[in-house]
Amino acid sequence: MNGTLILVIILLYFGTLFLISHVIGKKHSGNDAFFLGNRKSPWYIVAFGMIGSSLSGVTFVSVPGMVRNFDMTYMQMVLGFLLGYVVIVFVLLPLYYKLQVTSIYTYLDKRIGQRAYKTGAGFFLLSRTIGAAARLYVAVLILQTYVFEAWHVPFTVTAAGFLLMIWLYTHKSGVRAIVWTDLLQTFFLLTALVIIIWQVAKGLDLDFSGIVASVKESPHSRIFVFDDWHTRQNFFKQFISGCFVTIAMTGIDQEMMQKNLSCRNLKEAQKNVCTYSLFFIPVNFLFLCLGILLINYASINGISLPALADDIVPGLVTGGYFGLPALIFFTIGIIAVTFASADSALTGLTTSICVDILNVSKYKEQKARKIRLSVHLGISLTFIAIMLIFKAINNTSVIDAIYMIASYTYGPLLGLFAYGILFKRKTKDKAVPYICLLAPVICFASNELLKVTVNYQFGYELLIVNALLVVIGLLAFSVHFIQS
Repeated sequence: MNGTLILVIILLYFGTLFLISHVIGKKHSGNDAFFLGNRKSPWYIVAFGMIGSSLSGVTFVSVPGMVRNFDMTYMQMVLGFLLGYVVIVFVLLPLYYKLQVTSIYTYLDKRIGQRAYKTGAGFFLLSRTIGAAARLYVAVLILQTYVFEAWHVPFTVTAAGFLLMIWLYTHKSGVRAIVWTDLLQTFFLLTALVIIIWQVAKGLDLDFSGIVASVKESPHSRIFVFDDWHTRQNFFKQFISGCFVTIAMTGIDQEMMQKNLSCRNLKEAQKNVCTYSLFFIPVNFLFLCLGILLINYASINGISLPALADDIVPGLVTGGYFGLPALIFFTIGIIAVTFASADSALTGLTTSICVDILNVSKYKEQKARKIRLSVHLGISLTFIAIMLIFKAINNTSVIDAIYMIASYTYGPLLGLFAYGILFKRKTKDKAVPYICLLAPVICFASNELLKVTVNYQFGYELLIVNALLVVIGLLAFSVHFIQS
C-alpha cells in the first residue's frame, strides 16, 4: 500500500475540512452556533450530509461483508428504517420544535420530571460515548493496519492524530461547521462507493447490464425471508426491528437529532428527514451489491476470502486486485465516514453534557463557551482512552459486545419517550432511575435463561422488550392523569 500517497490524501482532506470550519468559525463560534447552528441550516444541505454521518467505517466494511452469510436480507431492515423515519417526521420532530429544545432530553424534564431527564441523558451519554468510540476504533484500526503499521507508527499516535484533526475543525462552530463539512464528506463517501464498484466490475469485465445480471443471478441475491420464523433474518423480525432501531438510535438520540434541529423551522426539518431517509435504500443496496461482486471476483479468480466478513472489503481492495483508483477511493471513503460519524458524536455528546448535566445556560456566554470547549476536549481524550482499551484487549468480538450494550442502553430511552408520548399519566419521578436500571438487568437475565432452556437468543427485538419493560414500570408507578 502506498503509505505516502494515503498520508497526503488524509492531510489534503483534513485541510479542506479545516478551511471550511475556519471560514465559518470567524463569524459563528458561540454556543448557539455550536449547539444548533443558529437554527439557520438549509434543510437540503443537512439532508445530504446526514447520509454520511449516519454511516460509519463499520458500515463501509460490514454491510458488504454481510452478504456472504446473510445474503441481501439486510435490506429488510433498511425498509423498516423508513417506517421509523415516519414516526420521527410526524411525531418526534413536531414535539421537539414545539418545545424549542436544545437537548431533546429536556422533553423528559417537562413531561415526567428532573430525574427522568437526567436518567435519559445519562443513558445517551453512556451508550453514545462507547458506541462512537467503538466505530471510530474500527475505522482507525483499518488505516493503522494497512498504512501506518508499515511506518511503525504506534496506534496511540494514529488514534490521537485523528481525534486532534476532528477536534480542530469542530471545536469552534460545532453543528454550524459540521452541516457543511458533512456535505463534502457524504459526496466523497458516495463517490468512493461508486468508483470501487466500477473498479471491481472492471476486474470482472462487466458493463452496467453485466453488473445487474451478476447481482441478480447470484445465490446471495435473496432479500426476503418469510418462511422461517426461527431465523433472525425473518422479514417481520428485521422490518419491525429496523423501525424501532431507527426511532431509538436516531429519533431519540441527541447526536442524530441535533442537525435536524438546526434547520430553520419544523417544515424544513421534516423535508430534511424525508429526503435523507429515502437515500438509505439505494446506498445500502449498493453496499450489498459491492459484497456480491467481491465474492464473485474471489470465486472466479480462486482467491480465498478472509475468515472475518468485515475483512473482505479492506482485504481485497488493499490487496492490489483492483488497481490504485480503488485503493485511493477506499481510503477516502473510510476517512469520510470516520470523520463524519466522529464529528457528529463529539458535538452531540458535548451538547448533552453542557445542556443536560452542567446547564451552561445559567452562565454568561464567555464562561459557558469556556466550559463547552473544556467538555469538547475532555470527550476527545475519553475517545482516545476507550480506543486504547479496545486495542489492548485486541479482540474483534469486543465490538459486537459494545453494540449489544448499546441495545440495552437505548431501550430505557425508548421506553421513557414512548410513555411520555402515548400515555397521559403522571408517574413518580423518583422511581424512574430504578425502573430504567432494572429493565436492562431483567432483559439480560431473561436472555441468559432463554439460551439455556430453549436455545433462543434475543436479537434486535431486545430493544423493544427493554422499552416495553420500562413503560410497564412507569405505568405501575403512575399516580394520576395529566390535566389537559
